[in-house]
Amino acid sequence: YIQSEVLSLDTLTHSRIYADPDRGLSQEQAEERTRCGLSNAGAGVQTKSIPDIIKDHIFTFFNLLNIGIAVFVLSTGSYKNALFLGVVFSNLLIGIAQEIRAKKIIDKLSVLASPHVRVIRDGAEKQLAVEELVLDDILLLRAGEQICADAVVLDGPCEVNESLLTGESDAVEKKAGDLLYSGSFVASGICRARVEHIGSENYANRISNDSKYIKQARSELMESINRIIAFFGGCVIPIGLLLFGKEFFINHVGYRQAVVSAAAAMIGMIPEGLVLLTSAVLAVSVIRLSRYKTLVHDLYCIEALARVDVLCVDKTGTITEGSLKVDAFLPAQGTDESSLREAVSLLMGALEDENPTAQALRAACPPSSCTADSRCHFSSARKWSGAHFPGKGTYVLGAAEIVGVAGAFADTLQQATQNGQRVLAVAHAETPFIGTDLPHGLTCLGVILMSDVIRHGAEDTFAYFRQEGVTVKVISGDHPVAVGRIAQRAGLENADRCVDARTLDTDERLAEAAEKYTVFGRVTPQQKLALVKALKAGGHTVAMTGDGVNDVLALKESDCSIAMAAGSDAARTVSNLVLLDSDFSAMPVIVREGRRAVNNLQRSASLFLVKNILTILISLVTLLAPFSYPFQPIQFSLISMATIGIPSFLLALEMNNEPLRGSFFVNVITKALPASLCVSMNVIALGFLSGGFGLSFAQTSTLSVYITAFTGFLMLLRVCLPFTPMRGIMYVFLVGLFLFTAILFKDWVSLVPLTGQMFPLLGGMALAVCLIFPLLILLTERFLKPYLLRKGSL
Repeated sequence: YIQSEVLSLDTLTHSRIYADPDRGLSQEQAEERTRCGLSNAGAGVQTKSIPDIIKDHIFTFFNLLNIGIAVFVLSTGSYKNALFLGVVFSNLLIGIAQEIRAKKIIDKLSVLASPHVRVIRDGAEKQLAVEELVLDDILLLRAGEQICADAVVLDGPCEVNESLLTGESDAVEKKAGDLLYSGSFVASGICRARVEHIGSENYANRISNDSKYIKQARSELMESINRIIAFFGGCVIPIGLLLFGKEFFINHVGYRQAVVSAAAAMIGMIPEGLVLLTSAVLAVSVIRLSRYKTLVHDLYCIEALARVDVLCVDKTGTITEGSLKVDAFLPAQGTDESSLREAVSLLMGALEDENPTAQALRAACPPSSCTADSRCHFSSARKWSGAHFPGKGTYVLGAAEIVGVAGAFADTLQQATQNGQRVLAVAHAETPFIGTDLPHGLTCLGVILMSDVIRHGAEDTFAYFRQEGVTVKVISGDHPVAVGRIAQRAGLENADRCVDARTLDTDERLAEAAEKYTVFGRVTPQQKLALVKALKAGGHTVAMTGDGVNDVLALKESDCSIAMAAGSDAARTVSNLVLLDSDFSAMPVIVREGRRAVNNLQRSASLFLVKNILTILISLVTLLAPFSYPFQPIQFSLISMATIGIPSFLLALEMNNEPLRGSFFVNVITKALPASLCVSMNVIALGFLSGGFGLSFAQTSTLSVYITAFTGFLMLLRVCLPFTPMRGIMYVFLVGLFLFTAILFKDWVSLVPLTGQMFPLLGGMALAVCLIFPLLILLTERFLKPYLLRKGSL
């Protein structure tokens, strides 16, 4: 039947269609609703549009500042000193190209990882992307599936977890007529529901729920770079204006030289290369990880995973494939195996559970066509399911200790637990269910032994993490001894350290167990969350892998969350990374990529900061000293190209699997500081000595360029050690490039030939650099770095 009524949606009036739950909407009706704008468009994974990417890259503070500086430089007629704009535009194009490429990859992978929904249309079950859902579609929902649109239950009771909306983790029973909220997920049962709201009308969208459960990774890298940008960005304009004022109004050097000097100082303080380098390296990481079928929701989570020292994994989907196999049917005394199999066939025909247990049982016992008049689907809280058949009675399938037949198979249960097997009991009663309680008079028909299939590559993965000093914790809802046995089969170290989470009844016991044990069994979703919190409180960086609805709370709390694409929609939604092949063995690749990105960024960032720090130091002294700022923009372009720009991008793309050590901010600052101080001391000393040696401004500027480049190459040498063939070739090429440009194109870069007066000063300063630079490195590493680490990196 089809009924209609009028519903006001936003400012439009639309006719509601109440289709038969077994027929659903017709394809024509669905298409008409899509044309009317009544689809769930916009509910999927969204990335920035290409125009937004271009706009965000162009209209930045540093780009506008560079353009403003260029306008003033061009007004002096010194066009060559505006050459730095070439670097700015190159950086801009590279940044835009990398982000667009990364966007296309994310969009492509998101199609594979984004939640899908099953609907009934034209009487047939159909799977759709969430964006294709329309108002009044009939949803078919099973355990583990996220509800992507507000809907009203039509038939089939189910339990729904609304923790992503309300924070309450207890499942809520939903019956016919009850409302299902988008953003929640089905914890148990199967139901059909009619879509009530779509798009922005959904409850989750109305309360901006996305910001509540798609978490931003906590990133020291992001915080450090933002801190650096804020500091230097705040210095650029004030110091530049003061330098111009001093040169023009006090030293009376003329508008052209005053602008060029101030522009050179401001350009030297702008860390735009560091911003580009960071975005480019992380974008490259996204592209590389896409080759391993890994979808990155948040760029900075790559860093978080690289810093992880504790990895929490669920047994199912990580150690095991998530599939089961039946090992044996053991009938009870007085029952034969054929009767036990017949009972399982009846249950598999009546129940619509799609969990791995049901799939394995269906493979072993083809479902019967016998019709049940009442069913009780599996619930993680009840740990059993069953069905009542007219004339045959009630059959129940569940955990032996719950069904109440454990005593009859005590030895079997003990042996199976030691072997890491699962035991399911099958029982029969003549009486029907009492609501959702077990019937009276259950008689044991037998037990079924089942085992998990160990995931290929799990042993190598655990060996990698053991070698890298990452502690792996297994958190499961199954029996701890059984999980421990399975973990031992997979090669997990200390897998015999097992604990039943039901004994951890206080926060103190749970916190102590979090450090002591490796395998946690019988863990509730709330305890998974509490374990992650306890590990974080103990100073650990925690990653969590999972694929089920019971993992969602812990995934949300962890520093880096990884979901399996084959798992629940809810787990994929809250996770930072999604393994599209659901292959746990890809984890080492992700960790190595994170280490490569952060270690190389750390190394290259120190090159950029050398220029920024020395520029500020020299500028501040120049404001008070009797000499002018010695550099011109074209000269900084040459120095930056040879000692910073080219090498930093080449080094940032190298492989680097070293574990992350210390603070990113402290490591970068302390590595850049010796070279910055060394250059500043020599250039400032040269400024004071230039008058006594009778040097002109051009000669002083030339010597400053040479000594800055000399120190820059020493810094690059330090960063490149130990040398590889590629680094050696790069280093020789860059030194040659600098000398070639400085000698043959000296007029273009505003250098003058070296004279007899200049050689002694240049030699003396080079010797001073060779003596002072190692001393400053020693003092920084011995005293400053430990001090900053003790102070929490300021």
